[in-house]
Amino acid sequence: MKKEPKLFLVSAPSGAGKSSLIDAVLASASQSDLALELSISYTTRSPRKGESNGSQYYFISKKNFLDKKNSHFFLEDAEVHGNLYGTSVEFVESKLNAGVNLILEIDVQGFRQINDLDINYESIFILPPSISSLEKRIKARGDDDVEAINLRLKNAKDELSFATEYQHVIVNDSFEVAAGQLLSIISQETPLNNKNTEEVKQFLSQLLSY
Repeated sequence: MKKEPKLFLVSAPSGAGKSSLIDAVLASASQSDLALELSISYTTRSPRKGESNGSQYYFISKKNFLDKKNSHFFLEDAEVHGNLYGTSVEFVESKLNAGVNLILEIDVQGFRQINDLDINYESIFILPPSISSLEKRIKARGDDDVEAINLRLKNAKDELSFATEYQHVIVNDSFEVAAGQLLSIISQETPLNNKNTEEVKQFLSQLLSY
């Protein structure tokens, strides 16, 4: 029996390896019969090296973004690290209606907006194995100044406390294992509520104690 397409909301603090895991899952899906795409969001931030309009994001001005927001163009929107991000309602609906599963990389703010809506989705939170590994990954990017790095670290720690609100939690300790877990959830081979809330809370407590 063919499963109904879903929207998969994937959140993680900056530096947890979310984008790399999603790329791995998309690559695996392309070699199978799993119809899966990455939702392309709108943002007011400038393109990074190697990014192009319509591939990773739709890059628009702040005025254009706010105009779209006022016309209820977005399913969700959030301000992250001083930049605005939003997901088009029409884009999501058109893909799901075409039978395509969608991954949406989303901030906790955006997740909470969608969480209040009546839409078929599953939510996944990616955790780093440690705060020190998170810090190393953020600094290794080399595209931010010290102030921006410190802001990302502060925001990352704040976001970790919301992990228990998600249906699935994955610890990105072993990349291969984490990618396999993410693929299993998205291919809908893993049942809902597969996390032990108490175990997650205990792990989070250990993370945030450093």
